[in-house]
Amino acid sequence: MTEPIYAAAPADALRFEPLGELTAVFDRRSMQTHLVVTPMPEILAALGDGACRADALADRLARSFDLEAEGDAVAILSDRLAELARMGLVEAG
Repeated sequence: MTEPIYAAAPADALRFEPLGELTAVFDRRSMQTHLVVTPMPEILAALGDGACRADALADRLARSFDLEAEGDAVAILSDRLAELARMGLVEAG
């Protein structure tokens, strides 16, 4: 099975409010607020550069964070992206 391509919500759809260790993400489309922790806000920000698969996202994040863009990182990002898709914060295609 091919890894899905994930796309971020439109830039004006989400509002981020840092709350210490947590970040509140208000989705204007669903009127829901989600409380997330790192790396979710960073993943959403990196997806703002365009839709991609987990391996390409790992490459993007590796440029900004101490992350090896292979192996476990890709598997973990795949899980986080699927979780964000279930919340409706990203679209899987």
